[in-house]
Amino acid sequence: MKRILSYAFFLSLLCACAHVEETITTCDVLPMTKSAELKSTRFAFDGDVALSITAGDEDTRILTGFITESPLKVAQEGKKSLHLEVAPIKGITSPEGYRIEATADKVAITAGSGAGLFYGLQTVIQLLDAEGTIPTGTITDEPEFAYRGLMLDVSRHFFGKEFVKKQIDAIAHFKMNRLHLHLTDAAGWRIEIKKYPRLTEFAAWRSKALWKDWWFGDRLYAEEGSPEAHGGYYTQDDIRELVKYAADRYVTIIPEIEMPAHSEEVLTAYPELSCTHEPYKQADFCVGNEKVYEFLENVLTEVIELFPSEYIHIGGDEAGKASWPSCPLCQKRMKEEGLSDVNELQSYLIERIEKFLNSKGRQIIGWDEILEGGLAPNATVMSWRGTEGGLAAVNSGHKAVMTPGGYCYLDSYQDAPHTQPMAFGPYMPLQKVYSYDPREGLNEEQAKLIYGIQGNLWVEYIPTEEMVEYMIYPRILAIAEIGWRNPAGRDYDEFRQRAITAVNRLRDNGYNAFDLENEFGQRKEAQQTNEHLAKGCPVAYAENAPFNEKYNAGGETALTDGIHGGWTYTDEKWQGFIRSGVDVVIDLGSEKEINSVAADFMQMCIPDVWMPAEVTIALSSDNSNFNTVAEIKHNVVRDEELSFKNYGWKSDKAVKARYVRYTAKSGKQGGWLFTDEIEIK
Repeated sequence: MKRILSYAFFLSLLCACAHVEETITTCDVLPMTKSAELKSTRFAFDGDVALSITAGDEDTRILTGFITESPLKVAQEGKKSLHLEVAPIKGITSPEGYRIEATADKVAITAGSGAGLFYGLQTVIQLLDAEGTIPTGTITDEPEFAYRGLMLDVSRHFFGKEFVKKQIDAIAHFKMNRLHLHLTDAAGWRIEIKKYPRLTEFAAWRSKALWKDWWFGDRLYAEEGSPEAHGGYYTQDDIRELVKYAADRYVTIIPEIEMPAHSEEVLTAYPELSCTHEPYKQADFCVGNEKVYEFLENVLTEVIELFPSEYIHIGGDEAGKASWPSCPLCQKRMKEEGLSDVNELQSYLIERIEKFLNSKGRQIIGWDEILEGGLAPNATVMSWRGTEGGLAAVNSGHKAVMTPGGYCYLDSYQDAPHTQPMAFGPYMPLQKVYSYDPREGLNEEQAKLIYGIQGNLWVEYIPTEEMVEYMIYPRILAIAEIGWRNPAGRDYDEFRQRAITAVNRLRDNGYNAFDLENEFGQRKEAQQTNEHLAKGCPVAYAENAPFNEKYNAGGETALTDGIHGGWTYTDEKWQGFIRSGVDVVIDLGSEKEINSVAADFMQMCIPDVWMPAEVTIALSSDNSNFNTVAEIKHNVVRDEELSFKNYGWKSDKAVKARYVRYTAKSGKQGGWLFTDEIEIK
């Protein structure tokens, strides 16, 4: 099979340790090793190196094939040797751990499994210099977490198998071991199921190529081969090919089949599985309908035959449940099973599917909404709505994979939004991703149940392969390092330098990675403390216009703390208001001469964050009689760009006042208002 990624890639991602006489204890590999003692003497992969492997037949096959196509020049015979052996290692508990012992004439890699040997080889390859040599010495290494993953959404936009292989090559090199494929969603069904051909004849195709045009347009599906059809799917042979390709790099592919929600495409192809039995009407399966369980079990049977993964991901997120309270079948099911609400009805479906998968030797994993109504007995939770879902899971004795949106969602802007292609989420640079600790705040027992970490790439606004890679790299490198090492007190500046080298080599070898070296960085207003008359002054909030506790930015001092927000409303610097608008009075402590009053707002329409339609600024000396100095009207228009606007009043002639009232009202769109500081000068 032709390799998508040349093994020159591995050679180019080298990290030559400095030629010094003394022993050095660090080495610029990525992810960083746990311990290293390296010397200035070198071992040369010059073709005079005999390869020997002591391992099982399958591991021997995989490793031999890998080395043959790698930059490691070996032969059947040679004066020097490269020896790989599966054997216990003192002090190493993970089967993926390894030890490298290198002298001038021998490199020995020992590991608890074939995967460990593979990861040891990745380290050796990164240590290669341009002459094909590595430093001598000893490296001992093992991962922090068993699960280290990347999720790729192939439903919103479809990407072919060769592109998926290319990403497998990269993540495997950085010692990641899971690829989670989001195969089904409203935008398109992406896997052949022979028992239900309409899933790929119809539900895999839609009327618009771009998700945003389709989602905000007609949301129609199309027949395969018709002029208006856009989409695609993996045949079962494609899946088998991908699974083997990944396994040969010690990567497990986890399939996701969405239920009970995000299933518009299924319910249009097979409307009898919805509560209304009408196409284009429903997103949720009818949980009371026995035909739904027949369908899901038949689909999962074929999925299980294709994917040998320990987990089958069943989604479980964002179920609207709108029809369930009025659906006769759902209500009958609730009565028969003694279920008190629709959350328990969802839990009934999840538990039933879990029993089916357990009977086939598999485990379920789902987004943290599967906690609602009670968690299935053996389920693992993938925590995306923050860390709370993961904490709830481990507190109930379940494993959790941490993937909170605030750190692990790679569809967010990775640099100043005005310099970037359109993204779904807020600002999440490499530094933010790298700062995440999956075990933060957990005690020892809870921490044991954190199974791993995953980066997620949702592709609503990412239609091309080039953009996918741009959003993944380099941020997935931070996920890889956290998953492998997760050191306390990690040094971002040091990591960034290693990541820059990796990024530059990725770009040189055909990956469209973000240019980390020329990063624009944080919003300039957020990089300094601002001095003004209101700084440190108390703020009184109108009783009917409180700030939202989720976005409190520090509470009642937030709007006069001298700190402006950055590129995102989630940075704990922007204060959020929902429905009520902004209505605050600032007490300057005494009468002051005021020339200007102003505040910034942001607009990001996708998460329902809008500019105000009306701002009023008024001044008072007694906090009773206010004189309006500005009424600002703004025509709020939907757009696709993150934008900022200053709403203020300014006068050359100062006005004396002690109290400043600032109000902002939403337009017809409603939604959120976010402001960061009210400056008075």
